[in-house]
Amino acid sequence: MRSLGKGKQMKFHHRALLLVVFGLPLSPSAIAFAQTPSDPTGFAAAATVQAQVEQMRKAMKPGQGFLWRPLVHGGDAVAALEYWTKPAKPAVHPKQAEYVIVIAGSGTMVSGGRMMNPSATNPDLIEGSRIVGGTSRKLHPGDVFLIPAGTPHWFGIDGGRLVLLGTKIPQTLK
Repeated sequence: MRSLGKGKQMKFHHRALLLVVFGLPLSPSAIAFAQTPSDPTGFAAAATVQAQVEQMRKAMKPGQGFLWRPLVHGGDAVAALEYWTKPAKPAVHPKQAEYVIVIAGSGTMVSGGRMMNPSATNPDLIEGSRIVGGTSRKLHPGDVFLIPAGTPHWFGIDGGRLVLLGTKIPQTLK
């Protein structure tokens, strides 16, 4: 067995740990998102994001409409990839705004208006049957939006998938 130098051993162990914990086969450039005590910044290179999207595509089971995976952490905040293949119910996050970037695919977002038949799924999520009086917007890669806390929203999927990078932000309603 070949011996690695100390720096190469450390990189190997970090990659092995990430492979075991997250199931991700990562290149040395992909481990750039690792945080340190002196810099808690969460970071994922574009190649890492695309690799994660591809892994999510492969992980989707027949009939599965949604898959969520954390991508980076910064303090208590998490930016997560959401892989949608079919729409879910309209949603409201009562105490969280949602900042989102469209990563891949296309779809439609309906936001605002009034959600019909609301039902609390958990303290952070209320789902309903439909939205009345909302604004419809087409979504494409690169689009960015911020949904204020308490705002009904719903995503439709065009062409087979809609991949979003979303972060929930605590927000007090005024």
